[in-house]
Amino acid sequence: MAATQIKCCLNDTEVLKSAGDDRQYRALELTNGMRVMLISDSNTDKSSAAMDVYIGHMKDPKDIPGLAHFCEHMLFLGTKKYPEENEYNKFLSQHGGSSNAFTSNEHTNYFFDVAPEHLSGALDRFAQFFHEPLFTASATGREINAVNSENDKNLQNDSWRFHQLEKSLANPQHDYNKFGTGNKYTLEKRSKELGYEVRDELLKFHDSYYSSNIMGLSVLGKESLDELTEMVVPLFSGVENKNIKIMEWKDHPFGPQELQKICYINPVKDIRNLALSWSIPDLHDYYKTNPGHYLGHLIGHEGKGSLLSELKSRGWVNTLCGGQQQGARGFMFFIVNVDLTEEGLEHVDDIITLTYQYLHMLNKQGTQEWIFKECADLGAMHYRFKDKERPRSYTSALASTLHDVPLKEVLSSQYLMTEYKPELVDMVLEKLVPENMRVAVVSKKFNGQTDKTEEWYGTEYKLEQIPEEKLKMWASCGFNDKLSLPEKNVFIPTDFDLVTRETEQSALPMVVKDTGMTRLWFKQDTKFLLPKAFAFYELTSPLVYIDPLHANMAVLFVHLFKDALNEYAYDAEIAGLKYTLSSSNYGINLSVKGYSDKLDVLLKKIVEKMVSFKIDPKRFEILKEMYCRSLKNFHAEQPHQHAVYFTSVVMSELLWTQEELLDSLEEVTLDKLNAFLPQLFSRMYIEGLVYGNVTKQNAFDMTSVVEDVLKKEMLTKELLPSQRKRLRELQLPDGCYYVYQKTNKVHKSSSIEIYYQCGQQATNTNMLLELYVQVISEPCFDILRTKEQLGYIVFSGIRRQSGVQGLRIIVQSDRTPEYLESRIEAFLNSTKDLIEKMTDEEFQKHVSALATKRLEKPKKMSAESSRFWSEIVSEHYNFDRDNVEVGFLRTLTKDDLMNFYKDTMAFDAPKRHKLSVHILSTAPKPEVSSADKVDATKTEEQVDIQGMDFELPKPIIVEDVNAFKRDMALYPLAKPFIDLQKAMSKL
Repeated sequence: MAATQIKCCLNDTEVLKSAGDDRQYRALELTNGMRVMLISDSNTDKSSAAMDVYIGHMKDPKDIPGLAHFCEHMLFLGTKKYPEENEYNKFLSQHGGSSNAFTSNEHTNYFFDVAPEHLSGALDRFAQFFHEPLFTASATGREINAVNSENDKNLQNDSWRFHQLEKSLANPQHDYNKFGTGNKYTLEKRSKELGYEVRDELLKFHDSYYSSNIMGLSVLGKESLDELTEMVVPLFSGVENKNIKIMEWKDHPFGPQELQKICYINPVKDIRNLALSWSIPDLHDYYKTNPGHYLGHLIGHEGKGSLLSELKSRGWVNTLCGGQQQGARGFMFFIVNVDLTEEGLEHVDDIITLTYQYLHMLNKQGTQEWIFKECADLGAMHYRFKDKERPRSYTSALASTLHDVPLKEVLSSQYLMTEYKPELVDMVLEKLVPENMRVAVVSKKFNGQTDKTEEWYGTEYKLEQIPEEKLKMWASCGFNDKLSLPEKNVFIPTDFDLVTRETEQSALPMVVKDTGMTRLWFKQDTKFLLPKAFAFYELTSPLVYIDPLHANMAVLFVHLFKDALNEYAYDAEIAGLKYTLSSSNYGINLSVKGYSDKLDVLLKKIVEKMVSFKIDPKRFEILKEMYCRSLKNFHAEQPHQHAVYFTSVVMSELLWTQEELLDSLEEVTLDKLNAFLPQLFSRMYIEGLVYGNVTKQNAFDMTSVVEDVLKKEMLTKELLPSQRKRLRELQLPDGCYYVYQKTNKVHKSSSIEIYYQCGQQATNTNMLLELYVQVISEPCFDILRTKEQLGYIVFSGIRRQSGVQGLRIIVQSDRTPEYLESRIEAFLNSTKDLIEKMTDEEFQKHVSALATKRLEKPKKMSAESSRFWSEIVSEHYNFDRDNVEVGFLRTLTKDDLMNFYKDTMAFDAPKRHKLSVHILSTAPKPEVSSADKVDATKTEEQVDIQGMDFELPKPIIVEDVNAFKRDMALYPLAKPFIDLQKAMSKL
């Protein structure tokens, strides 16, 4: 049956795939024009599918911005075959799955994952979106509110503001000029004023553009390719082909009238940035040469002789990114973005001059074949040894790529550069000239100096023509002898052999060294069999977090060291070797990861440079000022992020606040920081993990490098055991109800996080809490977000910190925190009925769904190593946690879950421990007409879940956090899962 609906088919041997890829592929084009990639993976623990529709908000009707995005929202809410609004998400939730979607300039992408045995059922529901969606009138108003809430959360986000400002400054007649998100005004109020009924326009939009011939479908499952074909083709071959031509914009959105302009922008946060942008042609067709990547590799280089290196030496910038930027089919951009120091803000013209001097150098040197080959070799190497992707992200990306390249190259086109054509590089380089440029400068300095306001986000700016004399000066600015092409990359690995297998293999990390100074865990990879390795080290020192001053000095040391090492480490990074350095509450965390060939070389160099590090006084002042701004900018973060942060402030035994860090920052001097570093390294305890394509001896040798360098260069001695303590969490008393209140002056939305503390982490309580969250997550979202329209951000999940855990519910909304709290409590009360009325079959579905989520294996070595390392730094050491806890999960009954609810979650639960953090907006609110106001009275949906008539009891208001903590007990730390003494005795 399926064969008659297939126009062409490429089997596994015809699809170009990575040498290490054990999945099987089949690429199809159906008779209705839909392109399909089928992926058979017999070992997958999640199945997935994604549909990419090659239509986005650039094709919104000019009078109704946001219609494509609104269509994405509405498509989820019922189909003719499955009319219940939340049927799709409910099915996925009950079978270990999840879903999402996004709308971009020219794509709308829908994707899900699910337990493998339920792919067929999920795919049937998914397919109906593209056959017979209902777009019910009853959901229209609610989803307009959801779109509006989504837009509201971005209004004070600088990234969104800058992006829309760029679009708004494009040619007004070009589709790029449009406002893509939409809001209540565009979708409801203005559309009505213009005589449109938005649902009617939605139906027209869907009928016009949702055509099979501009759809790309990717499906991954356990089934064989033949079975997937028989499953998929009948479901999707009936999608209507309306013979829509893929949209193409031959005119660039920035033509002669929009170029040669400089825009001065006043941001929300205290940031400084310079962005240069050139209009270039669409380079998609040249993916085998990838000229934009070649130029981006050079202009964005960070090594010796690079543009960034010279700009940093002058104290003008700290970071730079450069390269091609997506536009839409028919046009692209090339960009150079730098952050600016205070001094750099005064040298914008000079920075642009240096940029053109670098471009002139590239023109003079010409395209270098050896550089192209190096880029091509790196791409081929990364492709050959790439990790498996998670099914959901993989299918989403492939569905989009299906439109752009021949079917056989869908997997490889993002990696392989096979055609050296210097004339294409020259073609792009010819576009990077002053007359084809736009400039944007961002700084709080422009507050009060702007004369225009962007329509949709309210961004204040000033637009000026760049004087002709400046354009001529940049065009003829000559060369700078400090700028040069990069040298050959010595970090590119050459040995990809797998090391000798250890004679004694352990399924989990094991201790191979334990002294007063060092404990080393080791695990040789036996699963992924890639030439990669990971080494993590926590260098514990109580000095790092002893007070806000020392915490600041530790952060500044990390910033300064990474800044100084950047030129050396950059080549390693692009060759697949990366290091990370960070400070924590307990010390300094150092890790190296990537190809195992030269990993030990990078580690040795980093440790040697770290202990001999000399601070550059000029960079100290620059990075201290940058760090200061980052602390101040916290006030502009989203309200829900404030709620999460202040929950930690209240619950943690010790957490220096942003204000405390900021107040003590001026105490940090160069002399104090120089004196601090020897003290930092004077006493330490090292705990490490080496994992991957390494032997036990490799692990010993790498760890000895860290230990020996510290001992030799810094005379480091071991910490006393009593100095290696971990912070704990407050133990809330039974039956408590505390509220902590803060304000947010930037965003118009308020937020709440309610934390129901459940106690110490342990196998039984972990699973009871996770099962409860599994049961309530979908109805929580459906009721509080979709039906009650409390806000775009509605989250229920688990908070775990310092070995203690509990339920957290987070909502960001225009409603008051008090109102949100009443609705959350009403919902939690309704979950008693939800559990009581649940059939045994439904209960087992939730158990299986949670088991599926927990038993999903890491797809990448990085995820596996992070999983092991998190067990080590938490000192739980439950390396087989998923199997252990799922084993217990399968023994739970519905009565166990009900007892858990009655003991810890019910309104009158004897062991209920509740902290509610309220973030109240004090930002100016725009005038809202009575027609646009959301009714805060009980709706029909609210009555459905009320189930109780009571007022919330009067809470205890936390006025003074320190006084609150003084009166609270602390939970003991969770006991290690394994017997460490027994593990050490085997050494």
